[in-house]
Amino acid sequence: MILLSWAVTLLYYVVILHVIMSWLISFQVLNIYQPIVGKAWYGLNRILEPIYTPIRRVLPNTAGLDFAPLVVLIGVIILRRMLHI
Repeated sequence: MILLSWAVTLLYYVVILHVIMSWLISFQVLNIYQPIVGKAWYGLNRILEPIYTPIRRVLPNTAGLDFAPLVVLIGVIILRRMLHI
């Protein structure tokens, strides 16, 4: 149970980090061609794309807006409440 709660909490913070990095990249505060930023960005994408892809198939296409991270965060928050973390 402790391992599951740790994994859910870690997923929550990884999704938050991914959202913040995507905003900073969109507003050109961060550049993905910098080695550290690029490796972090591609690493986060490799971790989260298997979670986001099934959600994107279900959600309607919204031009330029990705609601998959929001759906994942809502699911993680519900799961955390169910586990009483």
